[in-house]
Amino acid sequence: MSAPEQRRPLGELLVRAGLITPDQLRIALTEQQKRNVPLGKLLVRLGFVSEATLRDALGETLGIRSVSLTHTIIDPEALHWIPRETARRYRLLPLSFDAGRRRLTLAIYDANDIVALDKVRAQLSEDIELDVVLAGESEIVRAIDQHYGHTLSIDGILNEIETGEIDYRSLAISMDEYSQPVVRLVDALLNDAVKREASDIHFEPEASYLRIRYRIDGLLRQIRVLHKSYWMAMAVRLKVMAGLNIAETRAPQDGRISLYISGREVDFRVSAQPTIHGENLVLRVLDREKGIVPLDALGFNDAQLEQLSLMIARPEGIILVTGPTGSGKTTTLYSVLNHINAEGINIMTLEDPVEYPMTQIRQTSVGDAVKLDFASGVRAMMRQDPDVILVGEIRDRDTADMAFRAAMTGHQVYTTLHTNSALGVIPRLLDIGILPDIMAGNVIGVLAQRLIRRLCPECKRARPAEPHETQLFGWREDRPPPVVYEAIGCEHCDFLGYKGRLAIVELLRMDADLDELVARRATPRELRNAARAKGFRSLAEDGLRRALDGITSLAEIARVVDLTDRMALAGSERFG
Repeated sequence: MSAPEQRRPLGELLVRAGLITPDQLRIALTEQQKRNVPLGKLLVRLGFVSEATLRDALGETLGIRSVSLTHTIIDPEALHWIPRETARRYRLLPLSFDAGRRRLTLAIYDANDIVALDKVRAQLSEDIELDVVLAGESEIVRAIDQHYGHTLSIDGILNEIETGEIDYRSLAISMDEYSQPVVRLVDALLNDAVKREASDIHFEPEASYLRIRYRIDGLLRQIRVLHKSYWMAMAVRLKVMAGLNIAETRAPQDGRISLYISGREVDFRVSAQPTIHGENLVLRVLDREKGIVPLDALGFNDAQLEQLSLMIARPEGIILVTGPTGSGKTTTLYSVLNHINAEGINIMTLEDPVEYPMTQIRQTSVGDAVKLDFASGVRAMMRQDPDVILVGEIRDRDTADMAFRAAMTGHQVYTTLHTNSALGVIPRLLDIGILPDIMAGNVIGVLAQRLIRRLCPECKRARPAEPHETQLFGWREDRPPPVVYEAIGCEHCDFLGYKGRLAIVELLRMDADLDELVARRATPRELRNAARAKGFRSLAEDGLRRALDGITSLAEIARVVDLTDRMALAGSERFG
């Protein structure tokens, strides 16, 4: 990797951005001739710009990311690659190490320091790639003293806590916060959760202990059990990071934390809930790198992608995504918006709250704090000349009325609704108060989905299906039983048998025939039969196909969807 080339003079960039005046630049340049000191360092010394402003300006000049180490959690494994003496001498700090990609993220204050970068490469093996980011010099010096001087592993920190005392006051304001092991313990747990690809972190106080659980691939796993005495200090630290009131312990609170972890920006949505044993804190991990994925990477098969593409191609109407909490609805909608995002259209969203910021899309948070709900938000948004509108959720008749009004006035609307199936959307909208005549012709289609775990490819084991399982597939009795796979567990999947998730879906694309059935209030059976005649397949059928393909197990499908109806309907469609 060659050192980045400077795109334009730093002083010129700062003047153009209005961060310094031409007179201030001339003063700094005069001083630079006398002292032979880098211009950026002089500007900070003279008080013309802050170190953070300079860092961001340098990053823009050089085309390199800049990070604030104050909001960065250091990976202990990364520190092993660079000795402390090298870090101090060249003013650099390893932030994270991705073992899979063999990539070391390195913070440096002077990205043009070829000597420093060559020294680092000489200490690394040839297969390791360097990812350089910019940080302030004083931040790096302070971080070196903090991180190289203290234990950062969870077990090491716990041993340190057991032999020392905790100063609760220093958790909120401290010149050297890393002298407090609880600060490092919280950071280590957040870093560990992100590296394990957890979607949620639960801190659950009991009568005499604190239980910590991660939600990984949709299931909660107990990670640690700590003594109850640790929790007060940990809760204070988390609430300070999230901007919550540390004095309030008997009312629910919500906050947000933004950190730089494992070489990328990660947000945490924090919820504090009082319980009989103390405050229960749950952190939703919002990893921007994993939150927005390409449409063809969602796990849909070719036929489903074709149906979804036809739905997206309609210029006006409503597309609804349905499923329980945690079924991937937001990820699917963001992927669709990212897919259609272009210069020629105006996309606007109303969310509660905005989870993943997206470039060139106008996103708005709704809630009591801003005195804005979905219905009034859509009403205001209609005056912003949108082409595509995302309404986070239809919860009541006012929101539904405004969403359908937007659809009838030539807009494409995306929204979510809580129902158990795609066909369940029709009676749910009727229950909310939407007339059948309004629904007919304005609903483009419905996508219902669930998330299932993928079998670990390293340890999954094949076996012939049992007789009762062959009935699920409608398998012909004259054929040998199909091969299915089951979870075993190995080091690669942390002995769970599963690694990663994908969506199983049912797509209901509306057309003139189905619109006519909706308009005359057809029964659910009539709607189902008409949809199946046009190729509609249920969640259970999509899941069973995944099981036949060896992607997941029958046990996992049964955990997520109801297969009892499938048993009753066995033979209505044969898989083989």
